[in-house]
Amino acid sequence: MSESHIVADIRLAHSKGNVRLLRNNSGALQDRTGRWVQFGLGTGSSDLIGWMTVTVTPAMVGSKIAVFTALEVKAPKGKATQEQLDFIALVNNMGGNAAVVRSVDEARVVLHGT
Repeated sequence: MSESHIVADIRLAHSKGNVRLLRNNSGALQDRTGRWVQFGLGTGSSDLIGWMTVTVTPAMVGSKIAVFTALEVKAPKGKATQEQLDFIALVNNMGGNAAVVRSVDEARVVLHGT
């Protein structure tokens, strides 16, 4: 299965309830004047970006917060670049939730722990 199909399947399966995932295309194109315009969150940013709503512990007043979430989707034999791994590490180190996934099931484990 291609990476684009896996991305679409993950979005359909997991972008509901307490999770929202948005497609993050990154790259650059020339506009009509010939200037290069970059789009996306930048080099190494993950394919799917969004948030997971979690309830904070009662010691923290029981409020809900959105946790930044990033999924780098790869086909079965695909390999993440160093920039992608660095982005994932940064998100996780800053308190977010990020990982490389290769299937709907792997995404479910990252997003829901099951």
